[in-house]
Amino acid sequence: MKSVVLRISLILFLFYLIGCKQNDSFYNTEIKHSKNLIQYAKGLELYKYSGFSIVKITNPWPNAKGIFTYILRGKNGIIPDSLKQFTIISIPIKSIVVTSTTHIPALELLGVENTLIGFPNTDYISSEKTRKLIDLRKVREVGVNENLNTEVLIDMNPDLIVSFGLNDSNPTLDNLQKSGLKVMLNGDWTEQSPLGKAEWIKFFGALYGLDAKASTIFSKIEKEYNSTLALAKKATTKPTVLSGAMYQKIWYVPQGESWASLFLKEAQSDYLWAYTKGTGSLAVPFEAVLEKAKNAEFWIAPGDFSSLKEMTDSNTHYKEFGSFKNKKVYSYNLKKGAKGGILYFELSPSRPDLVLKDLIKIFHPELMPNYKLFFFKKLD
Repeated sequence: MKSVVLRISLILFLFYLIGCKQNDSFYNTEIKHSKNLIQYAKGLELYKYSGFSIVKITNPWPNAKGIFTYILRGKNGIIPDSLKQFTIISIPIKSIVVTSTTHIPALELLGVENTLIGFPNTDYISSEKTRKLIDLRKVREVGVNENLNTEVLIDMNPDLIVSFGLNDSNPTLDNLQKSGLKVMLNGDWTEQSPLGKAEWIKFFGALYGLDAKASTIFSKIEKEYNSTLALAKKATTKPTVLSGAMYQKIWYVPQGESWASLFLKEAQSDYLWAYTKGTGSLAVPFEAVLEKAKNAEFWIAPGDFSSLKEMTDSNTHYKEFGSFKNKKVYSYNLKKGAKGGILYFELSPSRPDLVLKDLIKIFHPELMPNYKLFFFKKLD
């Protein structure tokens, strides 16, 4: 009798082992062959599986060498052993702390802004909808991104903190994780293509189990952007464009591979520094800027100035430029939130279609006769 029981136990044990191997094989195969759902963003990868998702942040800051991997586990989701080494976050999340104003539009577009419970320096937020939550004290101050208030965050105990890193030294975030809080890095700010930035809404969609909604929202933005891009190609001229302004005797212009420069290119303009390499800002002596751009037809984004008078009060040499003389200077700095936050910095990464439409209206008004500028305004 004992031998029969032992034999049955052995058979059951073998079936268990086979089942485990099949299960591991299933997950390994599925993980290996799953398709990345991200098309444009270079620093984000998203893979969907039954019961969980894998999010990879491949470029959290410029020239980052490591990849940050996170596992989003749905209700009753089973995580393969090979993935348990990574941060596991239960979704859908119910409360969140974000640390960049660029995260706010994604929450609002998804309709989950009420889950926001903390933000560093809320004065930077421009959106009226989220500002109402701040006024109702539903969103708490949590310090600054490089030095978040650990005690406040531990007390708040959000489901997730979404932050960003400037380099591989993030002691505050490390301390928060050691305290048991869940932290994810977001690298939307490193993206250089307009649609690449906008596609990060899928990052937030995955956190709330709203993947389909996020994809639908992005598809509409993508469609608007591409149709506007096609319209721009009907332009018969390419006006010359100057950008930037003086700061401590040095003029800073967007480099040719930057997000801002690409918009100018796709709006069918001749940006005078489009040929330069790099994705940041280029420091140029004033004399060199004047020589190159004195006769530029348009001047886009002239620093923080709100009027032509403010510009000449700051530097009388600004009036030597043709675009200034002809009053073709346009700024995104005039549209601000109740506390002075600039809407362009907050919303434009999520709505590149509106930025492109603005620039086409400025450079080629005949192509968009009925469109009203959204972000930009001509300085008086």
